[in-house]
Amino acid sequence: MPETPHAQHAAPRSPIHGPALPIGVAVTAVGVLLSLASAPVAAPVESSPLPEPIAVMQVPTVEVGQTTAVDPCAEKAVQAALAAGDDASVIAGFGGGAAFRSAVVAGNAPCISLSDPSRLWVVVNKLRPLDPADFAPSGLVEVPLQTTTPSGQVRSDVAAAVGQMADAADDQAGRIGANNGYRSYGLQVTTYASHVHDQGQAEADAGSARPGHSEHQTGLAVDVVACGSACGGLDGFGGTPQSDWVAANAWQYGFIVRYEDGGSPITGYAPEPWHLRYVGVDLAAAYHEGGYHTLEEFFGLPPAPAYTP
Repeated sequence: MPETPHAQHAAPRSPIHGPALPIGVAVTAVGVLLSLASAPVAAPVESSPLPEPIAVMQVPTVEVGQTTAVDPCAEKAVQAALAAGDDASVIAGFGGGAAFRSAVVAGNAPCISLSDPSRLWVVVNKLRPLDPADFAPSGLVEVPLQTTTPSGQVRSDVAAAVGQMADAADDQAGRIGANNGYRSYGLQVTTYASHVHDQGQAEADAGSARPGHSEHQTGLAVDVVACGSACGGLDGFGGTPQSDWVAANAWQYGFIVRYEDGGSPITGYAPEPWHLRYVGVDLAAAYHEGGYHTLEEFFGLPPAPAYTP
């Protein structure tokens, strides 16, 4: 919209270049000028010295929606821990498990991928297959428990943690054994096909992951059983003293019960009190203290009750 022009006023002409003034007016003007020249000049007001400028630390930031937040991924300690594969130090660099979760959910953790199968925070479900599908973890060792199947290997950090947990459970609730640990992509093909053959597609999908979608393939999951004079099966684990103890205490050793009763609409699996997923002590503590019951809720992910066509 064009501006409205203002009224134009002619500037007064300078007495130097304008017409001559009458003599009386000129004399009066000269007197005023001489009076002003002889007036005492006021002393300048002494001002207080300016304070030294305060140094402000420049913090790397990242835009999150309409707000700006500190980006933990910009910290050198976090970058070094990521490069070294030290997940516990990465989480500590974020400020602990709860702060790590908050940053991920807020979208303020660009260096964290919930799809990286080598990380403690990976989320595998019916909508989030492993990438690559035939991923195989490194550093597999035998679980230090009595096992009931040949699938007795897990990642070394998982083996150490489940051994400590089993020792504590043995003193307080009874002995724990292991049924399944790591299963390769090829073994999962066979396992899933067997369930489909015996139970049908729908029942198989409620109790067994399709190949490439199994937490067991990450080496971070272990199925536990209750043992007395001998070890029982998976279906007999729920309701035992060992099961109750695991549900209440597994988080202290870095484990969560991945498929709890009531979680099926989100996870797509029937309850499995025996299926433990290792996420490390910091994330497990944040999970427990926050009252979460699925990893999907914990990381702000959508429910995954069924596979995409």
